[in-house]
Amino acid sequence: MWILRAFSEIVWRELKARLARSRFRSRFRLGPGELRQLAEKSPTALAGECERFLRERLAPAFPGHDGRQTPWRGHPCFVAQHATGCCCRHCLARWHGIPPGRELTAGELAYVLAVVLAWIRDQSETTVAAPRTPDLF
Repeated sequence: MWILRAFSEIVWRELKARLARSRFRSRFRLGPGELRQLAEKSPTALAGECERFLRERLAPAFPGHDGRQTPWRGHPCFVAQHATGCCCRHCLARWHGIPPGRELTAGELAYVLAVVLAWIRDQSETTVAAPRTPDLF
């Protein structure tokens, strides 16, 4: 399974139930473009991209444009961040108890990544991998 070992299914189920009670968080779904990306990328590549986005846009103590740094669409990670309350430092504090004003620790970053990947996994269970064309050059 491609969810980090530090993140338990029990924690995910409890968080998922809390998120489901939010009208705003529960309305997010992956669109055709994001589903296509899931079908075309390996889970490892997707996790690497998500980790990079989180490290660059969420982990700093004072992210640039905090509260507006996460696009609404364009990558499965972005949609998952909004759906799970991991989109900005304010939402991270509200939903996950991770205070703003300091850089995320390695453990906190791993936790946020696991939350995002768990949501993507749940959304993509019906996605079928797209056939791949071999690289010609």
